[in-house]
Order: sequence, then C-alpha cells, then structure tokens
Amino acid sequence: MSTKSQLENALKEAMRSRDDLRKRTLRMALSAIRMAEIDKGAALDESATLAILQKEVKSRQESMAEAQRANRPDLEDASRAEIDVLENFLPKQLSPEELEALARQTIVEVGANSQREMGQVMKVLIPRLQGRATGEQASQVVRKLLQ
Repeated sequence: MSTKSQLENALKEAMRSRDDLRKRTLRMALSAIRMAEIDKGAALDESATLAILQKEVKSRQESMAEAQRANRPDLEDASRAEIDVLENFLPKQLSPEELEALARQTIVEVGANSQREMGQVMKVLIPRLQGRATGEQASQVVRKLLQ
C-alpha cells in the first residue's frame, strides 16, 4: 500500500475517532501532496511522497525552534505532536553509523577522492536513502568523508 493511501486511510480513521490533532496534521500532509501532484501534472511516486512528508516534518521542526525562541511551550508541544503523527508514515531513519557506511560505499563506487566530486556522490546516494535520512545529513557525512 502506498504512503498516500496509508495517509488517506489514517485520515478516515482519525475522523471516525474524532482525533483533531491527527486529522488536522494528515489533512495538511495530504494537501501538500495534492499540491505537488497538481504542480507536476501527474501522480507522485513513492519517493516524492516521502520527500514531501520529510519536508513537512522539517517545517514543523523549524516551527518548534521558533516556538522555543519565543518562549511558547504550547506551540512547541503542538509541533512535536504533529511531527510524531507524520513520523509514523516515514521509513525508519538510518543511524549515523548506517548512513556513514552507505556513504562510504557510494564514495567507493563513484571513485570520489575530493570535495569537488561531492555532487557525483550525492547524485547516487540520495536515491538510495529514500526518506531514511535527509539530504542535509547525507551531505554532512559525505563532506566529512571526502576531507
């Protein structure tokens, strides 16, 4: 079952159980997916759907940081709860060790030796991650390994 279908089924269940937080969060995620589909003019594949969910999580993490700076624990808690809902639909995140091992393997395959070849490594590595790590995390690891 696709992630989008899982989101839609979870939304129906949240509506039945009157879970407002879950319902609101899932509606926002599905809305972002539908907007991307409209922009693209076609249905999104699984990796694009996961990328949108990661983007939604990242925006809520940024909201949490803003709430902390503004000393608003209520907003921080709300963002944390929304992140928890969205993370149920993302694949298990790679540990730092697993990410580093995958990056090392990709560097060897590409034959990269310097920072100038980082783009080639990232081009191969990002599709392999499939939502299990962010591009930012991957670029930090690759940059460290190529130094």
